Amino acid sequence: MCGRFTLTTPLDVLLDRFQATTAIEDYTPRYNIAPSQQILTLINNGKENRLGYLKWGLIPYWAQDPKIAYKMINARAESIDQKPSYKHSFKNKRCLVIADSFYEWKREDGKKSPHRIRLKSEQPFAFAGLWDKWVSGDGEPVYSCTIITTKPNDLMASIHDRMPVILTKQQEKIWLDRDVKDTDLLKRFLVPYDAKEMEAYQVSNLVNSPKNEVAECLLPINSL
Repeated sequence: MCGRFTLTTPLDVLLDRFQATTAIEDYTPRYNIAPSQQILTLINNGKENRLGYLKWGLIPYWAQDPKIAYKMINARAESIDQKPSYKHSFKNKRCLVIADSFYEWKREDGKKSPHRIRLKSEQPFAFAGLWDKWVSGDGEPVYSCTIITTKPNDLMASIHDRMPVILTKQQEKIWLDRDVKDTDLLKRFLVPYDAKEMEAYQVSNLVNSPKNEVAECLLPINSL
């Protein structure tokens, strides 16, 4: 699964990297992003790529109870075109979730140790995501999203049995294209990212609590 990640890249770098405009007024580095929080995403509105915030934890448009979001922070790639919770968004409402690293916990000898995973280039990247609009009984809209996960690559296999789908730059453009409805094509993107381009290292238990939103979360444990 993917339950925690970071985004510390300057906004101007993100705008250039994703060829985007922004619909946000405030942007601050995030060192320990957690489910239910507002996260930075990219959606194409048919004319341009727009950066904006969505709530992490998908609420399908048909949901009776918004608490369903707590169970829908991740969507499994293998069944994404079959599950009622995801198949509509998979075909019609795809987004990119912007990040520059993510955390996962490795279990050894009955203990879990957090690890930070990023690209060796230290550049920002995009998780494949889905979004939807849900309207409460009071008529209040909630815009939410989920991150798609897949089987691990060789790097991640020693840490966890799942990993988030990271798209290539070429795949990002197709993923965001609202006119693309070929789900067989899109599913071919939902595979492990090239392990040779990634690296991982253990970090401190500060990451265990989302209340710890500090730069120290990023540091290798042997440097603390």
